[in-house]
Amino acid sequence: MSDIAAVRAALADAAAGLERLYGDEGTLATIVRAGRLLAETFVAGGRAYSCGNGGSMCDAMHFAEELTGRFRDDRPGYAALAISDAGHLSCVGNDYGYDQVFARFLEAHGRAGDVLLAISTSGTSKNVLAAAAVAQRIGVRVIALTGHPGTPLTELADIAIVTPAGRYADRVQELHIKVIHILIELVERHLAPGNYGAAR
Repeated sequence: MSDIAAVRAALADAAAGLERLYGDEGTLATIVRAGRLLAETFVAGGRAYSCGNGGSMCDAMHFAEELTGRFRDDRPGYAALAISDAGHLSCVGNDYGYDQVFARFLEAHGRAGDVLLAISTSGTSKNVLAAAAVAQRIGVRVIALTGHPGTPLTELADIAIVTPAGRYADRVQELHIKVIHILIELVERHLAPGNYGAAR
């Protein structure tokens, strides 16, 4: 296969995953539910946390900074924080083990009525599962973002968004960032409707 053919094949594969998501009414409805939960959390004075490993940590950070900063147009910042501080991660990893790095943070900062976006392409990441378990125990609701149904993470979630992207993590992550952007847009449509044409 030539390099050009490989590029086209990769794009076709990515497009097929997006098309499956586009046509999956159940998953689209789940995304809407998650966006509504996030908006309701902010209205009630709660905070959104996010966590994941590797590329999913980058997605967790991206989710939080788009909420605290700016997504498209100006509006107030929303209370969101990715569990990504290097000092915390290395301290807890050293003292308690890497499986506890996200859970320990939630134990310290999470409050009933907050929400956790738990990202794991496989749905089996031990530290993400531990965070989801702690979240459930302390009254923090869990939105899972994963690429496989019927996983331990989906079982722990209040809302489980499963993107139908295929077997490899890169394709799953490509849909995850689209879902993350849509969640932020849904929050803004609820809390800053003027950014989307209302009352302009």
